[in-house]
Amino acid sequence: TRPESELAEALRERLKIISNEASRRDPDQHVTRLREISERIGTLAAALPQPIPPRLAHFLDRRSYDKALAFLESRAD
Repeated sequence: TRPESELAEALRERLKIISNEASRRDPDQHVTRLREISERIGTLAAALPQPIPPRLAHFLDRRSYDKALAFLESRAD
């Protein structure tokens, strides 16, 4: 679904931010970017059509975002 695709894209963006060496050189900016993408992930997760799959809900509740992304990508195949 579109909401799942948008959530997956936000989760991928989070991984890019985490792995961005240049971003990490400015800790304040890095933390701000992580906070912003985390808020976006929360907003997108809340907008998912209900009920969401229990495993996905578990991953999102626990902030296991790598697992949430893997779950979403496996459903997209």
